[in-house]
Amino acid sequence: MGHVFRKASGRGWRLRRRSMELWQEWLVMLNSAENPLKLETPLVQLASSEKEASLMKKLSKDRKALGLELLHPNTTIQNDRVWPENSYGGLISHQDGRLNPLQLQKCLLNTLDTYSVQKLPSEVIHLERGLTTNKQPWLLHLSNGKTLAKEIIIICAALGSEALLKPLGHNIPLTPVLGQVLNLKLPTNNENWSGWPAVLNSEGVNLIPNGRNHMLMGATLEPGICPKTKTLEQMKRMNGNAPNWLQKAKVIEQWSGLRGRPTERPSPVLKKLETGLIVATGHYRNGILLAPASAEWVVEEVAKEE
Repeated sequence: MGHVFRKASGRGWRLRRRSMELWQEWLVMLNSAENPLKLETPLVQLASSEKEASLMKKLSKDRKALGLELLHPNTTIQNDRVWPENSYGGLISHQDGRLNPLQLQKCLLNTLDTYSVQKLPSEVIHLERGLTTNKQPWLLHLSNGKTLAKEIIIICAALGSEALLKPLGHNIPLTPVLGQVLNLKLPTNNENWSGWPAVLNSEGVNLIPNGRNHMLMGATLEPGICPKTKTLEQMKRMNGNAPNWLQKAKVIEQWSGLRGRPTERPSPVLKKLETGLIVATGHYRNGILLAPASAEWVVEEVAKEE
Protein backbone atom coordinates (compact mmCIF):
# COMPACT_ATOMS: atom_id res chain seq x y z
CA MET A 1 0.00 0.00 0.00
CA GLY A 2 2.39 2.65 -1.23
CA HIS A 3 0.39 5.05 -3.36
CA VAL A 4 -2.87 4.73 -1.38
CA PHE A 5 -1.15 6.15 1.71
CA ARG A 6 -3.39 8.98 2.91
CA LYS A 7 -0.78 11.56 3.83
CA ALA A 8 0.74 13.67 1.07
CA SER A 9 3.79 14.93 2.96
CA GLY A 10 6.18 13.94 5.72
CA ARG A 11 8.68 11.11 6.10
CA GLY A 12 6.07 8.36 5.84
CA TRP A 13 4.94 9.47 2.39
CA ARG A 14 8.51 10.10 1.18
CA LEU A 15 9.59 6.59 2.21
CA ARG A 16 6.61 4.98 0.49
CA ARG A 17 7.01 7.00 -2.68
CA ARG A 18 10.72 6.24 -2.90
CA SER A 19 10.19 2.55 -2.14
CA MET A 20 7.63 2.19 -4.91
CA GLU A 21 10.16 3.71 -7.32
CA LEU A 22 12.97 1.46 -6.12
CA TRP A 23 10.87 -1.70 -6.18
CA GLN A 24 10.77 -1.47 -9.97
CA GLU A 25 14.58 -1.65 -9.98
CA TRP A 26 14.72 -4.33 -7.30
CA LEU A 27 12.33 -6.60 -9.19
CA VAL A 28 14.62 -6.52 -12.23
CA MET A 29 17.67 -7.16 -10.06
CA LEU A 30 16.16 -9.97 -7.96
CA ASN A 31 14.11 -11.78 -10.58
CA SER A 32 15.36 -15.01 -12.11
CA ALA A 33 14.00 -17.84 -14.23
CA GLU A 34 14.28 -20.22 -11.26
CA ASN A 35 12.54 -17.80 -8.87
CA PRO A 36 10.23 -15.47 -10.82
CA LEU A 37 9.19 -12.44 -8.84
CA LYS A 38 6.70 -9.78 -9.81
CA LEU A 39 4.45 -7.18 -8.26
CA GLU A 40 0.90 -8.52 -8.54
CA THR A 41 -1.54 -5.67 -9.13
CA PRO A 42 -3.92 -3.93 -8.64
CA LEU A 43 -4.80 -3.23 -5.02
CA VAL A 44 -8.38 -2.25 -4.21
CA GLN A 45 -9.27 -0.47 -0.98
CA LEU A 46 -12.94 -0.10 -0.08
CA ALA A 47 -14.40 2.83 1.84
CA SER A 48 -16.36 2.14 5.02
CA SER A 49 -18.18 5.49 5.22
CA GLU A 50 -19.22 8.52 3.18
CA LYS A 51 -16.43 10.52 4.79
CA GLU A 52 -13.80 7.97 3.82
CA ALA A 53 -15.25 7.75 0.31
CA SER A 54 -14.93 11.51 -0.04
CA LEU A 55 -11.27 11.38 1.00
CA MET A 56 -10.63 8.58 -1.48
CA LYS A 57 -12.29 10.56 -4.26
CA LYS A 58 -9.90 13.46 -3.65
CA LEU A 59 -6.93 11.11 -3.46
CA SER A 60 -7.86 9.50 -6.77
CA LYS A 61 -7.77 12.93 -8.43
CA ASP A 62 -4.55 14.05 -6.76
CA ARG A 63 -2.68 10.83 -7.62
CA LYS A 64 -4.13 9.92 -10.97
CA ALA A 65 -0.62 10.03 -12.42
CA LEU A 66 0.44 7.42 -9.82
CA GLY A 67 -2.21 4.97 -10.97
CA LEU A 68 -5.08 5.72 -8.59
CA GLU A 69 -8.64 5.37 -9.88
CA LEU A 70 -11.98 5.79 -8.15
CA LEU A 71 -14.02 2.61 -7.67
CA HIS A 72 -17.77 3.13 -7.92
CA PRO A 73 -20.15 1.64 -5.31
CA ASN A 74 -21.60 -1.85 -5.73
CA THR A 75 -19.16 -3.01 -8.36
CA THR A 76 -19.60 -6.73 -9.08
CA ILE A 77 -16.91 -9.18 -10.09
CA GLN A 78 -17.55 -12.41 -12.01
CA ASN A 79 -20.98 -14.04 -11.79
CA ASP A 80 -20.98 -15.54 -8.32
CA ARG A 81 -18.62 -13.30 -6.36
CA VAL A 82 -19.31 -9.75 -5.28
CA TRP A 83 -17.28 -7.15 -3.44
CA PRO A 84 -17.84 -7.40 0.32
CA GLU A 85 -19.98 -4.46 1.47
CA ASN A 86 -19.21 -2.04 -1.33
CA SER A 87 -21.81 0.59 -0.48
CA TYR A 88 -19.42 3.53 -0.58
CA GLY A 89 -17.01 2.65 -3.34
CA GLY A 90 -13.27 2.92 -2.92
CA LEU A 91 -9.90 3.14 -4.68
CA ILE A 92 -8.17 1.09 -7.33
CA SER A 93 -4.41 1.45 -7.15
CA HIS A 94 -2.92 0.05 -10.34
CA GLN A 95 0.67 0.31 -9.12
CA ASP A 96 0.18 -1.05 -5.59
CA GLY A 97 -0.28 -4.72 -4.87
CA ARG A 98 1.40 -7.79 -3.52
CA LEU A 99 4.76 -9.56 -3.63
CA ASN A 100 4.82 -13.25 -2.82
CA PRO A 101 6.91 -13.20 0.39
CA LEU A 102 8.25 -16.75 0.02
CA GLN A 103 9.45 -16.07 -3.51
CA LEU A 104 10.96 -12.80 -2.31
CA GLN A 105 12.95 -14.60 0.39
CA LYS A 106 14.33 -17.07 -2.15
CA CYS A 107 15.31 -14.24 -4.49
CA LEU A 108 17.02 -12.28 -1.73
CA LEU A 109 19.00 -15.31 -0.54
CA ASN A 110 20.08 -16.13 -4.09
CA THR A 111 21.20 -12.53 -4.63
CA LEU A 112 23.24 -12.63 -1.42
CA ASP A 113 24.99 -15.73 -2.76
CA THR A 114 25.66 -13.94 -6.06
CA TYR A 115 27.50 -11.20 -4.15
CA SER A 116 29.26 -13.75 -1.88
CA VAL A 117 27.63 -12.35 1.27
CA GLN A 118 28.44 -14.53 4.28
CA LYS A 119 25.37 -15.79 6.15
CA LEU A 120 25.73 -17.03 9.73
CA PRO A 121 23.08 -19.30 11.31
CA SER A 122 23.99 -18.16 14.83
CA GLU A 123 22.05 -15.53 16.79
CA VAL A 124 23.66 -12.36 18.10
CA ILE A 125 23.01 -12.50 21.83
CA HIS A 126 25.05 -9.53 23.04
CA LEU A 127 26.80 -6.45 21.65
CA GLU A 128 29.88 -4.86 23.17
CA ARG A 129 31.97 -1.82 22.39
CA GLY A 130 35.47 -2.92 21.44
CA LEU A 131 38.70 -1.09 20.82
CA THR A 132 38.36 1.96 18.61
CA THR A 133 42.07 2.13 17.83
CA ASN A 134 41.97 -0.80 15.40
CA LYS A 135 38.83 0.39 13.61
CA GLN A 136 36.79 -2.53 14.94
CA PRO A 137 34.79 -0.90 17.75
CA TRP A 138 31.97 -3.46 17.91
CA LEU A 139 32.06 -7.01 19.24
CA LEU A 140 29.19 -9.34 18.34
CA HIS A 141 28.86 -12.28 20.74
CA LEU A 142 27.07 -15.16 19.03
CA SER A 143 24.97 -18.03 20.35
CA ASN A 144 27.61 -20.53 19.14
CA GLY A 145 30.14 -19.01 21.54
CA LYS A 146 32.12 -17.15 18.89
CA THR A 147 32.75 -13.40 18.74
CA LEU A 148 32.93 -11.19 15.66
CA ALA A 149 34.65 -7.79 15.55
CA LYS A 150 33.15 -5.30 13.08
CA GLU A 151 33.60 -1.62 12.35
CA ILE A 152 29.97 -1.04 11.42
CA ILE A 153 26.87 -2.95 12.51
CA ILE A 154 23.29 -2.49 11.34
CA ILE A 155 20.51 -3.68 13.63
CA CYS A 156 17.29 -4.68 11.91
CA ALA A 157 16.09 -7.31 14.37
CA ALA A 158 12.49 -6.09 14.85
CA LEU A 159 11.39 -6.92 18.41
CA GLY A 160 14.85 -8.31 19.16
CA SER A 161 16.44 -4.90 18.60
CA GLU A 162 15.50 -3.53 22.02
CA ALA A 163 17.34 -6.23 23.97
CA LEU A 164 20.51 -5.66 21.94
CA LEU A 165 20.46 -1.88 22.35
CA LYS A 166 19.52 -1.46 26.03
CA PRO A 167 22.86 -2.71 27.45
CA LEU A 168 24.55 -0.09 25.27
CA GLY A 169 22.45 2.68 26.83
CA HIS A 170 20.05 3.15 23.91
CA ASN A 171 16.34 2.87 24.61
CA ILE A 172 14.13 2.23 21.57
CA PRO A 173 10.99 0.56 22.95
CA LEU A 174 9.02 -1.63 20.55
CA THR A 175 5.59 -3.09 21.19
CA PRO A 176 4.52 -6.44 19.74
CA VAL A 177 1.37 -6.35 17.60
CA LEU A 178 0.15 -9.79 16.62
CA GLY A 179 -1.46 -10.59 13.28
CA GLN A 180 -3.42 -13.72 12.40
CA VAL A 181 -3.90 -15.02 8.86
CA LEU A 182 -6.17 -17.67 7.34
CA ASN A 183 -5.78 -19.77 4.20
CA LEU A 184 -9.34 -20.43 3.03
CA LYS A 185 -10.78 -22.90 0.54
CA LEU A 186 -13.86 -21.45 -1.12
CA PRO A 187 -16.99 -23.43 -2.07
CA THR A 188 -16.76 -22.54 -5.77
CA ASN A 189 -15.48 -24.17 -8.93
CA ASN A 190 -14.07 -21.20 -10.79
CA GLU A 191 -10.82 -21.98 -12.56
CA ASN A 192 -9.18 -18.64 -11.82
CA TRP A 193 -9.55 -15.21 -10.26
CA SER A 194 -9.93 -13.31 -13.52
CA GLY A 195 -11.24 -9.82 -12.84
CA TRP A 196 -10.25 -9.80 -9.18
CA PRO A 197 -7.52 -7.57 -7.78
CA ALA A 198 -4.28 -8.93 -6.37
CA VAL A 199 -5.32 -7.51 -2.99
CA LEU A 200 -8.76 -6.43 -1.80
CA ASN A 201 -8.76 -4.45 1.44
CA SER A 202 -12.14 -4.17 3.16
CA GLU A 203 -13.05 -3.58 6.81
CA GLY A 204 -9.31 -3.43 7.52
CA VAL A 205 -8.91 -7.00 6.23
CA ASN A 206 -6.79 -8.05 3.25
CA LEU A 207 -8.22 -10.67 0.87
CA ILE A 208 -5.62 -12.18 -1.47
CA PRO A 209 -6.34 -14.81 -4.15
CA ASN A 210 -4.00 -17.74 -3.58
CA GLY A 211 -4.57 -20.25 -6.33
CA ARG A 212 -7.69 -22.02 -7.57
CA ASN A 213 -10.55 -21.52 -5.08
CA HIS A 214 -8.14 -20.47 -2.33
CA MET A 215 -7.81 -17.12 -0.61
CA LEU A 216 -5.54 -15.66 2.06
CA MET A 217 -7.31 -13.53 4.66
CA GLY A 218 -5.50 -11.32 7.18
CA ALA A 219 -4.28 -9.80 9.25
CA THR A 220 -5.59 -8.92 12.68
CA LEU A 221 -4.24 -6.17 14.94
CA GLU A 222 -3.85 -7.65 18.41
CA PRO A 223 -1.71 -6.19 21.21
CA GLY A 224 0.59 -8.68 22.89
CA ILE A 225 1.90 -12.04 21.75
CA CYS A 226 -1.07 -14.38 22.25
CA PRO A 227 -3.54 -14.90 19.37
CA LYS A 228 -7.22 -14.58 20.28
CA THR A 229 -9.86 -16.90 18.81
CA LYS A 230 -12.57 -14.25 19.15
CA THR A 231 -10.57 -11.73 17.12
CA LEU A 232 -9.94 -14.32 14.42
CA GLU A 233 -13.66 -15.09 14.15
CA GLN A 234 -14.48 -11.38 13.90
CA MET A 235 -12.00 -11.04 11.06
CA LYS A 236 -13.50 -14.00 9.20
CA ARG A 237 -16.97 -12.45 9.50
CA MET A 238 -15.55 -9.04 8.47
CA ASN A 239 -17.60 -7.32 11.17
CA GLY A 240 -20.73 -9.02 9.86
CA ASN A 241 -20.17 -7.88 6.28
CA ALA A 242 -18.58 -11.00 4.82
CA PRO A 243 -20.43 -12.25 1.71
CA ASN A 244 -22.08 -15.65 1.77
CA TRP A 245 -19.38 -17.39 -0.28
CA LEU A 246 -16.72 -16.20 2.15
CA GLN A 247 -18.68 -17.25 5.23
CA LYS A 248 -18.90 -20.78 3.82
CA ALA A 249 -15.16 -21.02 3.18
CA LYS A 250 -13.20 -23.77 4.93
CA VAL A 251 -10.08 -22.93 6.94
CA ILE A 252 -7.16 -24.93 5.51
CA GLU A 253 -4.36 -23.26 7.47
CA GLN A 254 -3.97 -20.54 10.04
CA TRP A 255 -0.92 -18.86 11.52
CA SER A 256 0.16 -15.72 13.30
CA GLY A 257 3.17 -13.43 13.43
CA LEU A 258 4.47 -10.52 15.46
CA ARG A 259 5.29 -7.04 14.18
CA GLY A 260 7.42 -4.58 16.11
CA ARG A 261 5.75 -1.20 16.51
CA PRO A 262 7.76 1.74 17.94
CA THR A 263 6.03 3.19 21.00
CA GLU A 264 7.66 6.61 21.21
CA ARG A 265 8.21 7.48 17.56
CA PRO A 266 6.70 6.78 14.14
CA SER A 267 7.50 3.64 12.23
CA PRO A 268 10.11 2.73 11.07
CA VAL A 269 13.11 3.56 13.24
CA LEU A 270 15.93 4.70 10.96
CA LYS A 271 18.68 6.20 13.06
CA LYS A 272 22.43 6.35 13.52
CA LEU A 273 22.94 6.02 17.27
CA GLU A 274 26.71 6.45 17.40
CA THR A 275 29.79 5.78 15.29
CA GLY A 276 29.37 2.41 13.60
CA LEU A 277 25.95 1.71 15.13
CA ILE A 278 23.01 2.03 12.73
CA VAL A 279 19.41 1.00 13.41
CA ALA A 280 16.81 0.17 10.76
CA THR A 281 13.97 -1.56 12.55
CA GLY A 282 10.39 -1.27 13.81
CA HIS A 283 8.78 -1.31 10.36
CA TYR A 284 5.53 -2.55 11.90
CA ARG A 285 3.24 -3.66 9.01
CA ASN A 286 5.31 -2.22 6.17
CA GLY A 287 8.54 -4.20 6.17
CA ILE A 288 8.38 -5.41 2.57
CA LEU A 289 6.95 -2.15 1.27
CA LEU A 290 9.62 0.04 2.89
CA ALA A 291 12.59 -2.31 2.43
CA PRO A 292 14.11 -0.50 -0.60
CA ALA A 293 13.91 3.02 0.84
CA SER A 294 15.22 1.78 4.21
CA ALA A 295 18.11 0.00 2.51
CA GLU A 296 18.96 3.11 0.52
CA TRP A 297 19.06 5.14 3.74
CA VAL A 298 21.34 2.55 5.36
CA VAL A 299 23.72 2.65 2.38
CA GLU A 300 23.96 6.43 2.69
CA GLU A 301 24.74 6.17 6.41
CA VAL A 302 27.40 3.52 5.84
CA ALA A 303 28.99 5.69 3.16
CA LYS A 304 29.32 8.52 5.69
CA GLU A 305 31.30 6.20 7.96
CA GLU A 306 33.89 5.37 5.33
